[in-house]
Formats: sequence, structure tokens, C-alpha cells
Amino acid sequence: MRKTFLFMDTIINKVDAKGRVSLPSDYRAIVKELSTEIVCYRSLTAPCIEGCTEELLDKLATDIENATDFFSETQDNLTNLIFGDAKRFTFDSTGRIMLTEKLLRYANITDTAVFVGKGRKFQIWNPENWEKEEARIRAEVLKNRPTLAHKTEAE
Repeated sequence: MRKTFLFMDTIINKVDAKGRVSLPSDYRAIVKELSTEIVCYRSLTAPCIEGCTEELLDKLATDIENATDFFSETQDNLTNLIFGDAKRFTFDSTGRIMLTEKLLRYANITDTAVFVGKGRKFQIWNPENWEKEEARIRAEVLKNRPTLAHKTEAE
């Protein structure tokens, strides 16, 4: 049986003047177990950076290919915005990655970054923007009280 790895927790880390930030130790452990790099790109849905393993990005590529026509505008748009923007990052000896100016500017990150676990991926936010987004999400969830269908293994 395959071991499951999930990015969890919300962690605040300092960003130095060169754009280096320590990936949270729990996140580093997951990445080291699965590969040696993480992949980051600008989120398609929020003013933040998305991060994941290359394995998840490979699954996403397959899902996009299976869900859309190969020559469709939808596939072109998704692959351009995700894969055309994605960059591999390796850790230095202290567990830091150096985010690009493009990513930092997009997420409005300067001297502090908030890492938000999202299961198989994570996001990196400007702290003030994350605080507003988290409040918005909590209000939406409390208002709509979502439900999840429970499926058994037999299904």
C-alpha cells in the first residue's frame, strides 16, 4: 500500500532580500520522500503561489489531456498558464528555496510568506492577503455548510 503524503498546517516564514524562504520542515520531509524538488507557479485562482511535487504536476498534465481535446483552446490556456509558468526549485543546505521575482511580485510577497497546506499541494501567500482570504473562506463555509458524499471502498 502506498504511503500518503499531505501538506498541512499554516506556517509563517521570513523571506530574505534575495527571495530565499525556508520551506516548512514538514513540507521538506514530504518533498524529500517523493523527489528532491518542488514545483511552483502562479495560482490561476488567487493572488498566491501554488507549490507541489512534480509527481502531482505530472498527474495534472494527464488529467488535462484526458479532459480536453488536444488542440482545444482550453487545453492550450491551461497548459500555457500552468506549465509555461512552472519552475522547479531545489533546497539549499538549510532547506531554503529562492523564489523568483516574478512569483514574489505576483503574490505581493516581500519579507514574510505564509505557507498554507492544501493536501497534495500548498500555497504561499502574502500574510495580509491570506488573512483576508481565510476570513472570506470561513464566512463562505459557515454560510453554505458544504457536505461531502461518503463513499465506501466497495463503491
